[in-house]
Order: sequence, then structure tokens, then C-alpha cells
Amino acid sequence: MTITENIRDIFPASNDIPPEFSLKKSLDQREYLVDGKLHIWQGEMEDSLSPIYLKTPKGLTQQKIGQFPCLSAQEALLTLEAAGKAYDYGRGKWPTMPVAQRIECVQDFAYRMKEKRDEVVNLLMWEIGKSYTDSCKEFDRTVDYIEDTIDALKNLDRVSSRFEITQGVIGQIRRAPLGIVLSMGPANYPLNETFTTLIPALIMGNTVIVKAPRPGVLLNYPLLEAFKEAFPPGVVNTIYGKGRTISPPLMESGRIDALAFIGSSKAANNLKKQHPKSYRLRSILGLEAKNPGIVLPHADLDLAIKECILGTLSYNGQRCTAIKILFVHKAIVDKFLDKFTTAISQLKFGMPWEEGVFLTPIAEPGKPQYLQDLVEDAKNHGAEVINEAGGTINETFFYPAVLYPVNDQMKVYWVEQFGPVIPIVPFENIETPIDYLVQSDYGQQVSIFGQNTEVIAQLVDPLVNQVCRVNINSQCQRGPDTFPFTGRKDSAEGTLSVHDALRAFSIRTLVAAKDIDLNKRLITEIVREHQSNFLSTDFIL
Repeated sequence: MTITENIRDIFPASNDIPPEFSLKKSLDQREYLVDGKLHIWQGEMEDSLSPIYLKTPKGLTQQKIGQFPCLSAQEALLTLEAAGKAYDYGRGKWPTMPVAQRIECVQDFAYRMKEKRDEVVNLLMWEIGKSYTDSCKEFDRTVDYIEDTIDALKNLDRVSSRFEITQGVIGQIRRAPLGIVLSMGPANYPLNETFTTLIPALIMGNTVIVKAPRPGVLLNYPLLEAFKEAFPPGVVNTIYGKGRTISPPLMESGRIDALAFIGSSKAANNLKKQHPKSYRLRSILGLEAKNPGIVLPHADLDLAIKECILGTLSYNGQRCTAIKILFVHKAIVDKFLDKFTTAISQLKFGMPWEEGVFLTPIAEPGKPQYLQDLVEDAKNHGAEVINEAGGTINETFFYPAVLYPVNDQMKVYWVEQFGPVIPIVPFENIETPIDYLVQSDYGQQVSIFGQNTEVIAQLVDPLVNQVCRVNINSQCQRGPDTFPFTGRKDSAEGTLSVHDALRAFSIRTLVAAKDIDLNKRLITEIVREHQSNFLSTDFIL
């Protein structure tokens, strides 16, 4: 069968699905967590539809996974009240709890979370079309992130468990929570990237309202009980529904102290504008990117092809860290295109549970049509789809389209496609890709492919002032999680990594006293009698 014929036959019948990956029943979630209780919603529900279609006697039918609550502004404000009560202006049980006890709560949650691995992984596949292998990686990486965050906080607390005496002043400096955090994760990594803000916000003593992404809502359902049991009431609260309904009342209240949001810059800007005192709002934002790959004339082509395939097409290119445009030197562009399109033709496509599958259906509604529009616009301005079956669509599946030659008159040259459309630009002068980065609204990462040390060294110095990560002979990526993850311009606000996130969701605070006998006696007694959780020299092992 040809690639096109296989695309037409990509979706299975229900009896073709391996039993261990099938949906046993519709997952109709009515529960939402507020103030330590699982409330039952009796109002409007929203369907969760999978990107996977099934063959039926009547043709292809989109698989319904289940339903989730479509809450109102009133319920949003109830979550805010619960989070506010638990924080209690910094006087609540959670923000004043010893660090060691907060760590125990997070460890308890992680233990309970691991028990739900199979259920969450299966829902990742069905909800967002992520392959089984990548779904497992997302779950396991999230657990690792929790454990690494705990270790990082222990190290941070050890440094803080001492007094400083400077210029006649005794002081102890620690990090204190910010208050109430609104955490909004993305649909492409609904578990991992939500938790990379949620967990550090929690462990630093903040209370949190979690707005799950759509799609990606139901995979959080198996974890509600774990949140309920592991944390005090009101520390974690969940909210579901339309963002335009539930986000404005939260932001307009002025009571959200930190916004953790991963999505579009337009949405982030609108959210921040709704806050009456935006200067008081701590924002940790992961936004768009248009990361270029630059293939130099002396590149190792086999290595460059391998990394460019991973960079452009891992999870169908639906990653902010994906390589979204390739600049290839004219001296090698013909060889590159031949090897690159051949490599794409060998990628396995199909259902998420199939072994070795690389390309899968796309979960975002309307995305195939959006990608097709970008392809047509590029063709109208002189590009061609140069790979076999490029841009072929079957319902939610879009086969990768390699566009060449691409120029600055095409929309795909500038906009983030966030999908399997790969624009390739030929260049002779290295200033071409450098100018692109200078003019771009985005500044997250770049990948350089080459073997000439002098040329690469001369590129690194200007590029680190345009983006926040320069990758040499490797794809753009986030990990490892101990490395800083951020961006310039419209790509990010704030920095995330295991230890950066702890700082992002806290503020340096100190207790100080003049170095006199009275103050020495007071501090000594407080520490010796363990009367304060802040003034303490306890050392967490």
C-alpha cells in the first residue's frame, strides 16, 4: 500500500484495539475538588472527544471518552474562597507548616500518583493522541520531577537553616510563599507541564487553583482523590469549564498572587489585563516559540537529519520547543532534502498504542484545516510540498508536509504552526538566519548543525543574546529539568527548572534583629524551644 492508502486506512475498528488499551466505559466526571471535598456537579457537562476515530458500519465515528463539568463563575469563586481560607493571608496551616512536613505531603501525593500510572497513561493516549511510549515518558518524567523538586527544596532549606551576623545585625533569610496561585497547563503536556508549576508552587507553601487544559481534562481525574488525601483542605482546588467563563472572575478579584500559565501570549496578555493590580501579579509564563534549525555547509548530514526529524516531528511537532523552521545552506540543501524526505517516509504512523508509532492523530480541534491553510498560502507564494503524500488529511490525522523553498512572504515563515508542517529556507549568507532571529517576535531556542568549530563559536556569541538556549548538533528541547527553561521576547516570562521554579513561586523574606544581648536571648530561646517554623536551625536530611 502507498502512504496515501495507509493514511486512508489509519483508523481502527473497535475490535482492533488491544484490550489493555481499550476504553472500558465512558468516563463521566462530575466531581471537582474544592476545600478538601469532592463536590458533585449537577449542571452543564462538556464532552471529551478523542482525536481517534473508529470504523463503524456507518463510517468513521469520533470516539467519545467521557464528560467533564462545565462550571460557572460561581464555582470558580468558590475555589478562590477555599484557596484563600487555606492560605489565610499567610497564617494558614499550609503556609506556616514546617518545610519537612510539606515535603511529606508531596511525597505522599507522589506515592498515590504512582498507583494511577496505567490509568493516566491510557487517558493521555486517548485524549491527546500521544503515543504509548511518550505517554509513559510524560508520566514517569513528572514523578521524577516531583522527586527532584523535593531534593532541591531540601538543599535550599539547608542553606537557609543558619543565621547571618553582618554589621551588627542578626538575620535569618528564607523563602516564603506568595499566596494564591492559578495554575493553567497546556494541552500538549497536560500532566508534565502542569505539574512543573503546580508542584513547586505547592511545596513552597502556596495554595493553588488548577485549571485543567482542554483537551487533557480527564487524565487528571484519577488524581483527584490523591490530591484530596495528601494535602490539607483548600490547598489544592480544581476548576473545569470554559476559560472565558471561569478565568475572568478569578483574575478580576485581585486575589490571585501568581499566574502560572503555559499557552499563547495573547491569552496570557488577556489574563494579566484582567487583574486590577497587575504589578502585584507574579507571572510564570511559557508561551509561543518559532525555534529555527540552522544547517551549516559542513554539517554531519546523518546526525542533522536525525535531530531535525526529532525536533520537527516529535509528538507531531506539537511542542513549544519543536524546531519550527529550518535554514539549510545552499551547498548541501539538495542532499539534505533528499535524506530528510526519505527519513519522513520511513516514520511509522498510526494509533498511539501501536509499537514504534511516531506520527499520530492531532487532538486540537480544527488544527488539520489550519495547517492545510498554511500549506496553501506557502504554495501560493512559490513553495512546493516536496515529500510524498505531504499534507494529506484523514479527519484528525495530518501527514507531515515539507515545504520548500520558503520565503518571508509566507505565513508559515513567521507564525508558529505547532504541527507537522516543516518550512525549509535555503541560505548562502549566515546573516539570513541571524536576521530572522533578530526580527522574530520569539526568542526561545535555536539549533546549530555543523562541524567547523570557528564558525559555530562565532554563531554562539550573538545567538545567546537572541534566544535563551543554543543547541549544538541537537534538537531544541526542554530537558534536563535541572537546566533553566525560559525565553526572550514573546516566548516566556520567568524561568523554570527544578530550582528556578522554587524561587519563582516564593519570595526572599528575613527576620532581623540588632546584635544585642536581649535579641540574642530571644532568638536562642525561640530556636531551642522550637517555637517558630521560620526561625529554626533544623536541618532536613
